[in-house]
Amino acid sequence: MYRLTREEAADRWEVEALFDLCFAPGREALSSYRLRDGVPAVRNLCLVARDADGILAGAIRYWPVRVGGAEALLLGPVAVHPTRQGEGLAGRLIRDSLDLAWAARWPRVMLVGDAPYYRRFGFERLEGVEMPPPTNPDRVLGIGNWTGIAGRVTRWGG
Repeated sequence: MYRLTREEAADRWEVEALFDLCFAPGREALSSYRLRDGVPAVRNLCLVARDADGILAGAIRYWPVRVGGAEALLLGPVAVHPTRQGEGLAGRLIRDSLDLAWAARWPRVMLVGDAPYYRRFGFERLEGVEMPPPTNPDRVLGIGNWTGIAGRVTRWGG
C-alpha cells in the first residue's frame, strides 16, 4: 500500500533522482522543460507516493502554461520506480492528481505522452495545440475543456 502526499521541499532531490533513474539522460533538454524553466510547479498538485517504510515509489508534477493565451496545466513528469512498476501506482498518481486539479478549478490539462496509455484516463490528441519543437504533434494530449483553445504553448510567465 502506498501513501500519497503533497511533494514538499525536502522531497525535491529524492524526486529528481527518481526522474533521473526513470527517464533518458538529457531529459531536461526536452521542450516541456523549457516551459517549466523559472516557473514554480503547482504545488498542491505535485504528489509523492511512499510505501509503508517511507521509501519513495513514485511522483507526479504539474506546471502552469498558456495555450494561445488560455491557462492550462502541463502534467509531467510522472514516474514510478522500476521495482514498483506494474502495480497501478502511476494510474493512481494520475487519477488522484487530476481530481485535485478539477477541485482547484483548473479547466484543462495537457501532456506529451503515449496516446494508448493516457487514453484510459480520458486524454485525447489535441488538434491545433503547438508545443515548442521538437515535439511530435501526435503525442500532444489533453483532457478537460479544450473547446476553442488552440495555438502555441508558452511559459506561464512569458
